Amino acid sequence: MQWVDVARVSVAVNLAMLFALTWVWARNYLAFRSKHSVGLAAFGAVLLAQNALSLYFYLYHPVLAGWFATDMPPLAWRANVVVHVFQTVALGFLLWVTWD
Repeated sequence: MQWVDVARVSVAVNLAMLFALTWVWARNYLAFRSKHSVGLAAFGAVLLAQNALSLYFYLYHPVLAGWFATDMPPLAWRANVVVHVFQTVALGFLLWVTWD
C-alpha cells in the first residue's frame, strides 16, 4: 500500500466518523438548544468540510491527485499521513466518548 492510499483511507474513515459525530451533536442541539452542542456541531461541520476537501484533492483534482499519487516526496507523504492518522485516532476516541 502506498502513502497516498493510507491517506485516502484515513481521510475516508475521518469523514465517516465526523458525519456520525456531527449528526449526534446537531441532534443534541435540536433537543437541548445548548450552546455547547451547537459549538460541537459547528466544529464537526468545519472538520468534515476540511476532510472532504482533502479527499477531493487526493482522488479527483486534475492536478493534485496525480501529483500526490506519483511525484510527492516520500518524507512529505509520511508527515502528511501521520497528521491524518493522528486525526483518525483522536476522532475515534471522541466518537467513543460521544456515543457512550
